[in-house]
Amino acid sequence: MTIADTQPRMQSTEEIGTAWERMVAKRRFYTVLGLVILIAAFVSSVRFADESNAGHFFDRLPHLFDFLSWLIPKDWNDVWRALFDIASVNDKGGEEFNFDKGRVYVWGAFYIPEYFELMIVTINVALLSTLIAFVFAVPLSFFAARNLTSSWPLRIFTKRLMEFLRAFPEIVIAGLFSAILSIGPVAAIIAIILHTIGALGKLFYEVAENIDMKPHEGMKAVGANWWERVRFAALPQVLPNFTSYALLRLEINVRASTIIGAVGGGGIGEELKLSISRGFGAKTMALVLLLFMTIIAVDQFSAWLRRRLVGEHAFLLQH
Repeated sequence: MTIADTQPRMQSTEEIGTAWERMVAKRRFYTVLGLVILIAAFVSSVRFADESNAGHFFDRLPHLFDFLSWLIPKDWNDVWRALFDIASVNDKGGEEFNFDKGRVYVWGAFYIPEYFELMIVTINVALLSTLIAFVFAVPLSFFAARNLTSSWPLRIFTKRLMEFLRAFPEIVIAGLFSAILSIGPVAAIIAIILHTIGALGKLFYEVAENIDMKPHEGMKAVGANWWERVRFAALPQVLPNFTSYALLRLEINVRASTIIGAVGGGGIGEELKLSISRGFGAKTMALVLLLFMTIIAVDQFSAWLRRRLVGEHAFLLQH
């Protein structure tokens, strides 16, 4: 083999290398251009927001730490006193340290601390809302599933209904019902129910569309009606996953009920908002601590229950 025979191959390799370098350079150019456009858009939007803010965001930013300093309690022992409604040595008749005034007496001298009672209300709102939404979302999911419902108008209507229900945040729906039903947990419950029906319904019908259809077809062959096929062929397959999604939604609804409480939905959220607005550091820290511990407890319990219902194998990596 001569040098002339190898020359075309060497040129081809050089052309490939040159083309690769051009492609890399072009990609880098578009990446840099995209970043420049993104940064310019971000800076412009921030400047527009700052000019639109009545107090000018950047001018007031240094005062953020002043606000946080108001919420730092002078005596950290007051955090525990506020959490368990124990009288404070700093109580001088005002509302900032009147911890023992909020006790909820159950029997004799036995009482439930005020914040624990409010947390129970918040959890009850989330639990009741999730339970009711689960009852409605299950049948709607079967109506929306393509493999279980042959009527396309019914499927389309059901899907659009669930999309409408989850289109609006819970806090918006709660504000609407608060204006109609007045401030309280009822408006929060209705708001969370409606949004949860839409959210769970979508998750449920996607699970239902992936079931094994052989039991369904077998029951259809022996003359079972639609309800019987869904009850005995589809529901047993999807119920563990339905329950798992419902428990996951319960975790989300505990947080949602807290946020709705801040706008008049009752529970711990309302007390947290009042405490922050008044600058009560010990009470605010106690509420944040209780909320944090409750969220962890609910997350851990629901995760444990999901594992028991679905099975440990569902959470292992598949190889």
